[in-house]
Amino acid sequence: MTCRGQAPQIHASCWLAPNATVIGQVTLGPESSCWFQSVIRGDVAPIHIGKRVNIQDGAIIHGTFEQSETIIEDDASIGHQAVVHGAHIKRGALIGMGAVVMDGAVIGEQAVVAAGAVVLAETVVPDHTLWAGVPAKQRGAVKAELSQHLAATSARYVDYSKWFNPEQS
Repeated sequence: MTCRGQAPQIHASCWLAPNATVIGQVTLGPESSCWFQSVIRGDVAPIHIGKRVNIQDGAIIHGTFEQSETIIEDDASIGHQAVVHGAHIKRGALIGMGAVVMDGAVIGEQAVVAAGAVVLAETVVPDHTLWAGVPAKQRGAVKAELSQHLAATSARYVDYSKWFNPEQS
């Protein structure tokens, strides 16, 4: 949907659930997916989503007018009902179910924000670390087993999206 003269740029290989909402200045990279009732609202600030990113059911991606843009790099996963607001999510990071990541926060490569955590504005989460709590604090390193799981998550979501879009199989 166009807003303020800006229309989303959605790569042909993306999958959007029928009730996903993508508005305004949004770029969705190849093989990304926006799941049921997700909202990616680029009405007040740009949103850049890389390759093979999955925005899961009920997640909200937004920013703050004239203050923040949202960047979600390749292979990141945004969990069910998570909120990413004007933050930078780096390659392969996981934002857990119901987590909130606020303006100016930077989530490092293959870092994990646990379910229900709240990452405050301007927080920098180092690469390969696990953050949990309200407010979120570092709880340790992402262990090898979880790191391997993260590396496979984006590929699994590309496969899942093909269940709904068989012509891309």
